[in-house]
Amino acid sequence: QVQLVESGGGPVQAGESLRLSCAVPRDIFIMSAMNWYRQAPGKQRELVASVSRSGDENYGDFVKGRFSISRDNFANTVSLQMNNLKPEDTAVYYCNAQSFTRSWWGQGTQVTVSS
Repeated sequence: QVQLVESGGGPVQAGESLRLSCAVPRDIFIMSAMNWYRQAPGKQRELVASVSRSGDENYGDFVKGRFSISRDNFANTVSLQMNNLKPEDTAVYYCNAQSFTRSWWGQGTQVTVSS
């Protein structure tokens, strides 16, 4: 069973920062765009940020310059640096690898931001 393994979540205060990381099997990493999604209780899963194989980045409108996604093509990892966190950022964050034909998901990591 393929595993994408997320780490770095936890409880923080509003205004603080967190860095999420996701380890990806190399054969999947090299052929995939990498994405971070999140899902808050009672809400649909939404795209937070994505980075293509060539390094092009895209972000959800709600990020507004606070988050930064990066991929390490040597370590086969993708990270999400989250600054100035807000209570509305509270959610389970999921790592996703998307190739032309398949999609893989991590188990998710909880981020809880208190005011």
